[in-house]
Amino acid sequence: MRGTRLATALLVLLSGVLAFSPALAQEIKVGAVQPITGRFAFAGVNINAGLEDALMIANEEGGINGKKITYIMEDGQYQLDVATAAFKRIMSRDNPLIMYGESTGLGKAMSPEIKDRYKILYSSTSFSGELADKASNPYIFVPGPTYADMIGILLKYIAKEKPDAKIAFFYSDTEFGKDPIPYGREMCKKLKLDLVAEEVAAVGAVDVTSQVLDLKRKGPDYVIFQGYVTSPVAEVMKQCKDFGMKCKFMGTFWGATKTLLDNLGPLAEGYLAVNPYMYWSDENVPMIKKIRAYTQKKYPKVTYRDNSYMQGFMTGLIFVECLRVADKAGQLNGEGLVKALQSLKDFDSGGLSAPFTIKDNKFPVARIWKANVEKKIYEPVSDWMRLDD
Repeated sequence: MRGTRLATALLVLLSGVLAFSPALAQEIKVGAVQPITGRFAFAGVNINAGLEDALMIANEEGGINGKKITYIMEDGQYQLDVATAAFKRIMSRDNPLIMYGESTGLGKAMSPEIKDRYKILYSSTSFSGELADKASNPYIFVPGPTYADMIGILLKYIAKEKPDAKIAFFYSDTEFGKDPIPYGREMCKKLKLDLVAEEVAAVGAVDVTSQVLDLKRKGPDYVIFQGYVTSPVAEVMKQCKDFGMKCKFMGTFWGATKTLLDNLGPLAEGYLAVNPYMYWSDENVPMIKKIRAYTQKKYPKVTYRDNSYMQGFMTGLIFVECLRVADKAGQLNGEGLVKALQSLKDFDSGGLSAPFTIKDNKFPVARIWKANVEKKIYEPVSDWMRLDD
């Protein structure tokens, strides 16, 4: 009798272990805090759709070796206190293997706990160089080049097009805006470009007169925006052109959106941006074809997906690949996912980007795109570029 009770107890214990062991569970949870409302909501809604679609397409194709992915999302409102509370709530309630965050600020705030407490794979809307620091943040990756890489790629393009050019940085007073500026200063010196101005304005600023007057005095050849998606980019460009300035305008990833083109209208003529992904308009690319077909099937009223969607989708592709590799190795946990991440070499995204090879928890490749005002699309004016080319 005693032996029977012991055997039964062991079976109950074993069944509990099987039920709650991440490596053996038949459900894989991926959590996200997205900026669905707030000042970046127009991008956040698309990012969320892209990430969810990539995960759900994976489910339709058999999941993670038969295991289904469950996507759990809460709105962080692009407010750090709200987003932090949502992050901790999801971790406490759902215990996901992977988390996605809404901002540079959230990633930096949570990075110590991600490393020491949660030990989960994490990525986000952010391309912050600090978050991609492998030594400090081994569980965090950037799904493309960092903001610093993007600034560097733009500056390399400028140095080739106009040696000794005068440069101005125009950035927001946010973690997002300030992140790559120190590196940008160093790259200007290295490439012998003359950094003549640094202008700072709030996201959504209405009055940028003082900044534009300073630009007029400094006379830059190129103005690079960082830390904005739309406003106040159009107002800056309009005032500069009203003053007769002949400078070229450039943006990093979040300034490479169709939303911005629509906002700029004719002002977009000659505008350049850096983007690591292909666009919805690149309809001959296999993965873009797949995204278009899925969108038509699931969301027949949706007729366009912006590059913010592509960022979420690309992150989802990387999550899925890491899950598959870790699961196949029998290590479906944080450590196993990090090992899978570090193994990525020439990862094929179906042409959504250049083949991705991990380097310092980032994928430092992108290309320069130019606005076509008439077609309202971006067209490539460079091949895929890396800073170490």
